[in-house]
Amino acid sequence: MIVRNRPSGLRLFLLLRGSVLPRILPTLLVNTLIASVVTWSHGDLFALKITLTTIPFTLIGLPIAIFLGFRNNAAYDRYWEGRKLWGEIVLRSRNLTRQCQTLVAYPAPATARDGLADTRVRMVWRAIAFAHALRHLLRGTPPGPEVQKWLQPAEWQQLVATSNPPDFLMLRMGMDLQQCLREQRIDPSLAVGIDNTLSALTAAAASCERIKSTPIPFSYTLLLHRTAYLYCFLLPFGLVDSIGFMTPFVVAIVAYTFFGLDALGDEIEEPFGMEANDLPLDAICRAIEINLRESLGDDNIPPPLQAVDYLLT
Repeated sequence: MIVRNRPSGLRLFLLLRGSVLPRILPTLLVNTLIASVVTWSHGDLFALKITLTTIPFTLIGLPIAIFLGFRNNAAYDRYWEGRKLWGEIVLRSRNLTRQCQTLVAYPAPATARDGLADTRVRMVWRAIAFAHALRHLLRGTPPGPEVQKWLQPAEWQQLVATSNPPDFLMLRMGMDLQQCLREQRIDPSLAVGIDNTLSALTAAAASCERIKSTPIPFSYTLLLHRTAYLYCFLLPFGLVDSIGFMTPFVVAIVAYTFFGLDALGDEIEEPFGMEANDLPLDAICRAIEINLRESLGDDNIPPPLQAVDYLLT
């Protein structure tokens, strides 16, 4: 995710970091080059004069702009829903930590020094592992040391053998809650609250998986992509007779808008990736880790992740 103040003046036109321009630049240059050739030849293709007016482009341009707007709205809805779901994960993780430390009865308060032998610490640390495991699942990468260090060796071996590590961790959470009930460390009526928190975390993870596995229909995206390209590459023939040498400039501006909207929709449609405008899941997981470790009095708290070259991953 790009994190920076909005530029003003000339810098607004010169910035590339966070812009879709680098992604569409090759196509934009080809389109502008074709417009320049059409302008130089006055719309003649060898001995054939291609005559187009602005009327068909006016009729087609407005629907294309509207449909691109609809598609980008749908893509942004997916992006915003993903952010809300990760906000829910942050909230529920904090609630789980509070519930484990205040509702589960032990002779002494839970601290990080107690380690995995304490059920409360084990559940809090597993919540950290859950956030990291979900991030890896959504990005299609294998769980790494940032997950392993919060789990018992046997539990880690079982996790790497599963197809859905976050779901496995929630199952282990339920088993620990059952153990607390069996040992009478928590009242059954209070255990319902913890179980509801675990269910909410599971629901948030499943909703993220739904966004990941259900893209915008490909045929819809393909239709808009093809139409926008045909429109921009044919546009010089409709403008050259009316605006002359200004044709390449106008075509470049229109193509930048259409190609940019198309590329931006593709980028935010999958909000959990590593693109410049995707959600900063690394930073969110680090924030969860900091909050939960602080609640246990851990002395080795890592710093929050900072943007590097305006990019927060």
